[in-house]
Amino acid sequence: MTQSNGEIVYQQLEEARKQTGVPREILSDQGSDLHKGIRQFCQTHPETSAIYDIKHKVATVLKRELGAERAWQEFATQATQTIARVQQTALAALAPPGQRRKARYMNVAELGGWGGRIVQYLDEAGSQPPDWDPLRVEQAVGWVWQYRQELEQWRQLVEVGTLVEQFVKTHGVTRGGAQQLQQRLVETGTLPRTQQLSAELLQFVMAEGAKAKVGERLVGSSEVIESIFGKWKRLEGDHARRGLTG
Repeated sequence: MTQSNGEIVYQQLEEARKQTGVPREILSDQGSDLHKGIRQFCQTHPETSAIYDIKHKVATVLKRELGAERAWQEFATQATQTIARVQQTALAALAPPGQRRKARYMNVAELGGWGGRIVQYLDEAGSQPPDWDPLRVEQAVGWVWQYRQELEQWRQLVEVGTLVEQFVKTHGVTRGGAQQLQQRLVETGTLPRTQQLSAELLQFVMAEGAKAKVGERLVGSSEVIESIFGKWKRLEGDHARRGLTG
């Protein structure tokens, strides 16, 4: 395919159907072109269910929650600047993880986790290696401490998202899945914002589960095929600069 839109996706799905038969399920990240094509296919073949990949769903929710939050934007910006300050120095071990622009909301856990570890490190005064200048450490990552409360909020949001992801990856999409998930979410996160996110994702899992037949288990995560692409990208990254998509 040299271009992609709803009609082309629909045609490609129909071509695949001729070889495989009508699929029970189509799993996708709900990109606009995919969504239109899959919706058209499901209208033509009502026995097919369209399922939203759980990792992309959680990333979309986190993007909405954090995308408009000034504190998160400032934190992410300063983290990027910190990489430049500490790389190739004695403090390189303090560098935050790199942020991939295209999938940055899938990496909230890594960046937020780094912030939490830095706060813990700053709290443990005097624990740094003897060859580290405390003043330089403060100049490099001291700014993280001001986000202490926000980091706890972000940690809880990530914890809820991760729990829902792991549940769907492990158990699939089923009619009774939401009830099992609800029991696990009860003790996760105490802040109102976290509880709202839990309720939203629980409702999503329930709606997706309604697409499954009684006793049926549908796939809810595309991580198996995504991992293959990930390995390909890692190999490609050693040999090209423009990226896999181009």
